[in-house]
Amino acid sequence: MTSSFWHRRHRALGSQRGFTLIELMIVVAIIGILAAIAIPLYANIQAKARIGRVQADARTLVSAISMYQAHMGSLPAGLSDLNSAQTNGFGQVAGPFMPNTPQPPLGGTPTWSSYGYATTATGAFSVTASGDGTTVVAP
Repeated sequence: MTSSFWHRRHRALGSQRGFTLIELMIVVAIIGILAAIAIPLYANIQAKARIGRVQADARTLVSAISMYQAHMGSLPAGLSDLNSAQTNGFGQVAGPFMPNTPQPPLGGTPTWSSYGYATTATGAFSVTASGDGTTVVAP
């Protein structure tokens, strides 16, 4: 190869030779700042999603308990009663009111407790679960 080939190649590239170290360091710093902002936001969104799921599950359990109560004339003894067919005093069979009791979401600090079910002497009931520093109570 002749020296004129190298001379022409150098002229074709012009003065562009790559990035300087300071330019690369600025890009890395910007990516670090964006990551520092995005990671906490992502964790917060996960916690809100878990809370939303528990709220939806609690509403579903409340609906199933209400259907059970309308059919049987009394509240179920436990959430597992919703998972099987029930026969009321008139011989009518209904159910299962839920295919299975939902499991609380994974993750969170502290982890979510199983769904609790409590009744009162007045015939009221509540469904609860705790996790992510939050307690969900329905209705």
